[in-house]
Amino acid sequence: MSTITPPHTRWGLTLATAMGAAALVAVVLLAFLWPTVTSSVRNLPVIVTGNGPATATLTTQLEKSGAFTINSADDRAAALNAVETRDAYGAFVVADDGSGVEVVTASAASPVVVQIMNQAAATISQGLAQQGADAQASAVQAALTAGDLQALAAAAKPVPAPKVSLTDVAPLNPADPRGTGLALLGLPLAMGGMIGGVMISLVVTGFRRRLTAAAAYGVAGGLGLVGILQGWLGILSGPYLLNALAMGLGLFAIAITIVGLESLLGKPGIPVGAVLTMFIGNPISSLTSPKEFLPGPWGEIGQWFVPGATGTLLRDLSYFPDAAMGTHWLGLVAWSAAGIALAVLGRHRDEEAVHLPKTLEPSTSIAEAGTAPSLSNATA
Repeated sequence: MSTITPPHTRWGLTLATAMGAAALVAVVLLAFLWPTVTSSVRNLPVIVTGNGPATATLTTQLEKSGAFTINSADDRAAALNAVETRDAYGAFVVADDGSGVEVVTASAASPVVVQIMNQAAATISQGLAQQGADAQASAVQAALTAGDLQALAAAAKPVPAPKVSLTDVAPLNPADPRGTGLALLGLPLAMGGMIGGVMISLVVTGFRRRLTAAAAYGVAGGLGLVGILQGWLGILSGPYLLNALAMGLGLFAIAITIVGLESLLGKPGIPVGAVLTMFIGNPISSLTSPKEFLPGPWGEIGQWFVPGATGTLLRDLSYFPDAAMGTHWLGLVAWSAAGIALAVLGRHRDEEAVHLPKTLEPSTSIAEAGTAPSLSNATA
């Protein structure tokens, strides 16, 4: 018995496949490394509050560093409110008498920013000490010039070094002291949503059944993942059901988007959804570093993709309950609605592709219609 050997692939297609695979690997590499390589410390919004020359000196030092965007507040309470509502990453509160500076941070917002602000605090302490020494030297020189011994004695007294204190208004959970768990949320979220979307696309047929499967997947996945992250690992805190709603809506948004793309485009829609989620949305989600570090508008754009919106929501629900969250909820709802709309369009496309024959006229004979069923077929 002879076997038939399939024809060999054409050399052109062979080489094109190899080059395409190499290009795809390059795209994957760029997608994950580009945000890290191009990010830089800049434009961090902080608050400076206080009066007097010490405040002016501090503002000048912070502006020279190039890392901060400086805003002002009326008092310490207003500065703390800006940090707690995530309008600022931190605050520098200068004492009224210029004797010290309180550096207010929120490690739950970004441990990276806390390190930057702590480094700034050390520089501030040195700068204020130098400012005091210069002021003292000027006072001594003026007293010597005037020959005022009493003023000279007063100016020569040791000047206490300005005190710099640190206050963390939103510390991380002891179970996640470095914020590693929060920073890595984007990858399992993106992969989880993709897995659900791919499985539903390949296994489930029918618009209503696919929609039900995606919704059930979102509910079960949200409750289960938050149960692990909050109840077991202690990475999240705050209201469990709201956290589960945010996680579940994120999973549903990714899954239904992939399902919708597959319904409309066929099998090529699956990799399109994967690229949107894994290679675009996840790298610019700004979960590992502040969104201000990304070049151009990419940090803000990343907050409108599902990984960025979901990760920021979970961070705010856990640590910043007073922060404005409407934009991120809206983003998840918009992706969910877009996925459902794509699935509806795909459903109608499939319906339009089916062409039913016209109903035969009563006068048309069976022979003319070419439908002469056998007795066995008719019985069946």
